[in-house]
Amino acid sequence: MQPRSGLHLRDKLKTRIQQRTNRYHPKDDEILTPPANVWQGHSVELVVPAIAACLAALLLIGLPAWASFVAAGIFALIAVSRKRILVAVAIAGCAVSIVVGVKVHAVTSGPLTDMAKKNATVTAELVIAADPRVKGDLVFVEARIVAVDRLKLDAPVLVFARGDTWRTLLPSHHVKVSGRLGIAEPGELLAAVFMARGAPAILTPPSNPHDIAGAVRAGLREASSVLGPAERGLLPGLVVGDVTNLGEDVKADFKTAGLSHLTAVSGANLAIIGTAVLLLARAVGFTLVWRAVLVVAAMVAFAFVARFSPSVLRALVMGTIAALALGAGRQKDGVSALSVAVLLLLLFNPGLAREYGFALSVSATAGIILLAPYWRDRMATRMPLWCAEAIAVPAAAQVAVTPILVLMSGEIGLVAIPANLFAGPAVAPATIIGFVAAITAPISMDLAQLVTRPAGLAVGWIVLVADRAADVPAATIGWPGGLVGVALLVPMGIALWHRGARRVSVAVAGGVLVATLVAGPVVSGWPPGGWLMVMCDVGQGDAIVLRAGDGTGIVVDTGPEPDLVDACLDRLGVDAVPLLVLTHPHADHTGGLTGVLRGRRVGAVVVSPKRVVSPELAARRIPEWVVTPGTTWRFGELILTVIAPAPDAPSKGAGEGSVLNNASVVLHAKWPGTSALLAGDLETEAESALVRTLPQADILKVPHHGSARQDPAFLAAARSRLALISVGAGNDYGHPAGSTLATLTMLGTRIHRTDVQGDIAVVTREGALAVVARGP
Repeated sequence: MQPRSGLHLRDKLKTRIQQRTNRYHPKDDEILTPPANVWQGHSVELVVPAIAACLAALLLIGLPAWASFVAAGIFALIAVSRKRILVAVAIAGCAVSIVVGVKVHAVTSGPLTDMAKKNATVTAELVIAADPRVKGDLVFVEARIVAVDRLKLDAPVLVFARGDTWRTLLPSHHVKVSGRLGIAEPGELLAAVFMARGAPAILTPPSNPHDIAGAVRAGLREASSVLGPAERGLLPGLVVGDVTNLGEDVKADFKTAGLSHLTAVSGANLAIIGTAVLLLARAVGFTLVWRAVLVVAAMVAFAFVARFSPSVLRALVMGTIAALALGAGRQKDGVSALSVAVLLLLLFNPGLAREYGFALSVSATAGIILLAPYWRDRMATRMPLWCAEAIAVPAAAQVAVTPILVLMSGEIGLVAIPANLFAGPAVAPATIIGFVAAITAPISMDLAQLVTRPAGLAVGWIVLVADRAADVPAATIGWPGGLVGVALLVPMGIALWHRGARRVSVAVAGGVLVATLVAGPVVSGWPPGGWLMVMCDVGQGDAIVLRAGDGTGIVVDTGPEPDLVDACLDRLGVDAVPLLVLTHPHADHTGGLTGVLRGRRVGAVVVSPKRVVSPELAARRIPEWVVTPGTTWRFGELILTVIAPAPDAPSKGAGEGSVLNNASVVLHAKWPGTSALLAGDLETEAESALVRTLPQADILKVPHHGSARQDPAFLAAARSRLALISVGAGNDYGHPAGSTLATLTMLGTRIHRTDVQGDIAVVTREGALAVVARGP
């Protein structure tokens, strides 16, 4: 064996140094020569199997279990092919189909499913699976039922509950509570829904890891309390995805500005954690293998605190794959890592294929991996590299998620890219300082609060950007929803992809944009001339607007979501609300409050005697009134009179929810020649008490979304010609009930529903009443 020459070692060392120099300091001609296409440097072999697995899960979850097993057999037959790509697709599709079949069979069979079909009332033991989600006074909790009475089970359910105790529960809490079972929404991997009654009895506390994670999250919330209202709500969301204290108005601004992703922990947070640990491990002198182990451990620990949301799971799996590549000394391939992450997560939880959060996370990541480097290098020929990258990354992510946003909301955000560009520099400082505060809080709260103050400056800048971006005219534009809307995006995609067709494509896309902005409102003719009242389509909830003059409307209830009622009021041109009525404190009637307050003058708010104090109204110093029957207001030609309830009326109902429903504020609206009765969510007990004194009305807002708990005598006493029902399509409550529809039909009342017709306007034409629907 000949000894190695010193010259050979020096040459090898020089070559390695030069390679590293070129890597971090590319030559001018390398910067000026963009890659030939976006796929350059990426392996695409796993992309098709990942897409096939996602489509298989998406379609099969909504079908019976046997369909999944049939699909698995078909994929197995395809595997006989010798073509490499078909074999890969077959393996991925077969594996996902089997997993879906097993899970669908588990949730659609067994004793719990039978009890749900009978709406059985049971006493159940639950193990909490995720942090409670609060919407108004309603709490949604993902859990597993482990026992019903004396029967041992293990089935996933979604719990609907009320009360402060439910809000404080942590994952792995073991509780016992009574309630009623119901059938789960088709296509959900749930065995049932569970309507809990009262507060749960805690059987065992959460596990130590979940307890520690909960303490860290609570500590960051407390440390942030020294900041302003918006900042204290945003900082925990930015760091660990905790939006408990984030106001609805701030959420709405972030959504309009295209900044909602900042409140959901994702790859950016894990990248910061992984990079910090990697740099520390490198400084200490750990080997590549130990660096990879420490990075994975840090990311798993952080994900435990931030909770395993779809975006966190995707980022965690991709980060783990990247860390393994680092430990093995191999080059990272973003497309392959993303494809493997999708495949593994679908095998673990195929239900992710039906979650918009997962689709948005994967699409944004794909855009950043594929489009951002390509656009950055092309722009770097005309501007500094850092500037090109700052523009390319948010632009690529926004372009990639636009088709999904169109499917979700039928809107396109025009301010998202500049908003992300302006907010971007403040994200990293706020996140890093927030991490330090979260770690410090369990040790010293005073020190943690001191640390959060500089973070408040960075977070305040992000809030300011969101607020200004949301106020930009046409910040978002309406766009056809569903697959039609996605198809209309194709010309834009061609313009971005094919140079030869760019001019034609831009012209077509520009024409579609102009038609949407200008011609759309002209053609739609909304609102119709002479409208008196409009029942807004806000899904499963109520929101009614009574015309009180040009640009002025009386709003009765706000629906469940701020954006929905805000959009309805925008369409009607209402910018002043002299009186807002919240008939009773249920989330489907009050959840959209901040949407009404957004950019509008609100005079006063009428509330039920059973009201819940609203911090939004208190912050704006808007008075809340509890009024008595007979109270009357006049707004131009509109006369509004309170019919019920009396403040001292006895509480009656079949349960806590019914008691609140029966305390609904009931109004009689009168215009020259016609009138309307707005009955909130009254149920049989309160309806029966009003039958003798009920004024007649041409229009009846059917109580409680047309539920079965109606007194036929009440419906008859109104003597209405039109019955309007505000109800969400495919709701879990069976609204409107067949018995109610039959009673109204028998009384000769014409029925109009928002789930079928969309926004419903009542108009007067030549002295006659007419109904004009905008479409769902």
